[in-house]
Amino acid sequence: MAPTAEEEEAAGIGCGRGAVAVEALLGLVADVSALPDNRGPFRRMCCDLARRVKLLAPLFDELGDDADSLGPAEIRGLETLCAALLEAKDVLRFVNEGSKLYQVLRPQKFEQVFRKVTESIEKALGEICLDKLNVSVEVKEQIELVHSQLCRAKESTDSLDLQLNRDLNWAISENHCDPTILKRILEKLQLKNKNDIMRESVALHEMVISGAEDPDVSVEEMSSLLKKLKDFVISENSTSASIEKKTSFAKHRSPVIPDDFRCPISLELMKDPVIVSTGQTYERSYIQKWLDSGHKTCPKTQQTLSHATLTPNFVLKSLIAQWCDANGIELPKKQGSCQESKPGNSSDCNRAGINVLLQRLANGNQEEQRAAAGELRLLAKRNADNRICIAEAGAIPILVQLLSSPDPRTQEHAVTALLNLSINEDNKGLIVKAKAIPKIVEALESESMEARENAAAALFSLSVVDQNKVLIGEAGAIPALINLLCHGSPRGKKDAATAIFNLCIFKGNKVIAVKAGIVVYLIRMLVDPSGGMVDEALAILAILASSQEGKTAITHSNPIPLMVKLMKTGSARVRENAAALLFSLCGGDEQQLRAAVESGAEEALKDLMETGTERAKRKASSLLGLIRQTADSSNGGCAET
Repeated sequence: MAPTAEEEEAAGIGCGRGAVAVEALLGLVADVSALPDNRGPFRRMCCDLARRVKLLAPLFDELGDDADSLGPAEIRGLETLCAALLEAKDVLRFVNEGSKLYQVLRPQKFEQVFRKVTESIEKALGEICLDKLNVSVEVKEQIELVHSQLCRAKESTDSLDLQLNRDLNWAISENHCDPTILKRILEKLQLKNKNDIMRESVALHEMVISGAEDPDVSVEEMSSLLKKLKDFVISENSTSASIEKKTSFAKHRSPVIPDDFRCPISLELMKDPVIVSTGQTYERSYIQKWLDSGHKTCPKTQQTLSHATLTPNFVLKSLIAQWCDANGIELPKKQGSCQESKPGNSSDCNRAGINVLLQRLANGNQEEQRAAAGELRLLAKRNADNRICIAEAGAIPILVQLLSSPDPRTQEHAVTALLNLSINEDNKGLIVKAKAIPKIVEALESESMEARENAAAALFSLSVVDQNKVLIGEAGAIPALINLLCHGSPRGKKDAATAIFNLCIFKGNKVIAVKAGIVVYLIRMLVDPSGGMVDEALAILAILASSQEGKTAITHSNPIPLMVKLMKTGSARVRENAAALLFSLCGGDEQQLRAAVESGAEEALKDLMETGTERAKRKASSLLGLIRQTADSSNGGCAET
């Protein structure tokens, strides 16, 4: 008898997908375990989520021995769980690396993120029938316990820190804030020193530049508060400098160094950890001496080394740096550190390691190029010093060339590395000088949606410099950005909208955008708010309306009834932007003003005068003034011309 379709599917699945799924799950648990402990406002939620992910490891360990015998339903369940754990890893990394100020100012938003990922893991675990898996009773009991914890966790909420909330609101609103309040905020956010403040500043800057978040908190307010905190920390440090000197010896006395941070050869804290072909990590100088002595084996495992290449372990290096900072230990001076960096730079930049990556980037095969570009992408994201060192090492021209790589993943890494490097103001000039703009525009048509998203974000970053707005417009970026705005992912649409808005500050780009037909697409976004792009569409329309070409194109779309509707039904921000656009359209145009009156604008404007934002009230007042002047003129009440 011939096998059924289901039997054939089961046979096919059992021949590899099970092992792949289990291996991926083990890798995700390892990635979560390697993340540093969170010290921010969501410390408890991060710890709970990470702990529950780690508790799943015994299940995957036991399944690894019998992965090929898993049935189709079990494999599908594990693949669903894999997607949920990948989401959990991304959330933990994002919260670890993101702006603490933004997180604490929007706690409900981040609680919702944690609740969503908890629900995803709980649901995925619920779809896996443990009785059909060949695992021990102890493991089943542990997984059932984790599942019950997740069920409770998705229903519970963290109580808000009301004192911290009051302190933040006070610190934001007052020009001269009580030092006691600033000190409490610093303690709650675990911002202990200038380095912590600098990391927070970089995280806030990267959030704005990359467009990874759409901050519904004023960036200006967060920056102002961060400056107050920085000034306070500097003041405190200067007054306590002498005390710190006297107590430095006691303060730095012998905390226990984690075993993973010690070199297996010297047993000392590693300064420049590198990975050998067996996957073991050693201090560079000691393993190099071992190899120079003629040894061809791994000292720890005694396995034969397939090659003698030493790969920098940047992740472990970062963890060591964080551990040193947390324990008040001076960071170890690294061999090969960037000697040409500006004074005051941290020693986190490893020039020798970067040079190794650049050699692979320039001369390696496709896989080596992809891996090296990915590593540079992460390094450039990590801190400001790395961005300087990578650029000084000559990476930018090579990354620009890789924007034309036939491998979509390599192209994605290259454009994202350039985006991260562009955060540094000097690097913006180097990127433009390397003729990157046309190639970044080409990346807007990449197979990889992430490459397209980050290409748009890179163009926005470069367009901060006014002369670059002209170059980007001339390179044909605007039609490609409009295409991403219409057909991209949710994040891609946001990135495209941000770039288009900034580019259209230059008048010539307004004309290009209008000729490319952007107005029609923007009006559609206003008609269908389900896409979540109403704010962005209104903002772009408002800046286009400041030119005659833009105003003419918008009025041809009969936008007045739609603006009035948005002023009546939209959010506070939408109502404000709709009023601003309506004012631009009606100013000096009696026909549009009459259309506004006929559409019921007066009622909406009067309501806006009472309940709108300050800017909305100003626009509403001005519009009502125009309407009254037109009415007086029509009734003969205005004799003057």
